[in-house]
Amino acid sequence: MIIDSHCHLDYEPIFSNLNQVVKKAFDNNVKYLLSICTTDESYKKILTIVKKFENVYGTYGIHPHETKFYENIKCETIIKKIKLSKKIIGIGETGLDFFYENSDTEVQKKVFLEHIKAAQTINLPIIVHTRSAEKDTYDLLKNEKKNKDFKILVHCFTGSKDFSNKLLDLGCYISASGIVTFKKSNELADTFKSIPIDRILVETDSPYLSPEPLRGKSNEPSNLKHTVKFLSKLKNIDQNLFSDITTKNFFKVFGDIN
Repeated sequence: MIIDSHCHLDYEPIFSNLNQVVKKAFDNNVKYLLSICTTDESYKKILTIVKKFENVYGTYGIHPHETKFYENIKCETIIKKIKLSKKIIGIGETGLDFFYENSDTEVQKKVFLEHIKAAQTINLPIIVHTRSAEKDTYDLLKNEKKNKDFKILVHCFTGSKDFSNKLLDLGCYISASGIVTFKKSNELADTFKSIPIDRILVETDSPYLSPEPLRGKSNEPSNLKHTVKFLSKLKNIDQNLFSDITTKNFFKVFGDIN
C-alpha cells in the first residue's frame, strides 16, 4: 500500500475527473490520498471531497504565495476551520517561498507562525512548503520547537543535504515528489539516498511535477508508483517493503486513519 501524502484534488484537471482519478489511484495501490489546502476556496472543495470519498483526507492552510490575502489570519481561525471535519488531519500547506515572492516575506513569516501555533495548540502535524528560504524556515521551526513541540512534514523537498540534516535533527519528516526522478536531479537523489528511510514520505503534488517517464504531463496520484519505484531502487530496498515503511511513516505523522 502507498499513500499520497500531498496532492491537490481540488485543482483541475483532477477535480473534474475525481471518480476516475481516485479509482485509478486505488487500482495502482495508492490506497489513501491527502488533499492539501492552499486557500479558503480550496478548502471548500476539499471538505466536499473528503465527505464523498472514504479514502481521501484533507488539511487546512494558506500557501505562502497566498498570504498577502490572509495577512490577519489567526491561530484561532485556523483551528476553527480544521474542526469543521474529523477528516482534516493536518495544517498546511504553509511556509516560506522567497523564490517568487508572490507575497511579502515578512507577511509570509507572520502567517507561517500562526499555522505553527495552531499545530502546537491542537497537536496536528504541519505541512511545510519551503523554497529559497532554507535559513528562515529552519530558524522559525527551531525557535518554535523550543517553545512547544509539534510534528513537521517538509513536503516536496528539493533542498540541500545540509538542510535535510538540520531538519532531521529537528525531528522532521521529509517528503519526496516526482522531482527526485528527474534526470538532472542527481544531487537531490543523492540527498534522499542519505535520508533515513524511517523519515521519508512520498507524494505527487499533483496535478504538478509528474515523475519520469511522465514528466511534462498532468500528474495524478496513481503516478506515485513511479516515484516509489525510483526511490526503492535508490535505497536498494524491495519496492513493497519501501511502500510499507513510507506508509507507516505517514501514520506516525498523521495518526492511524484506518
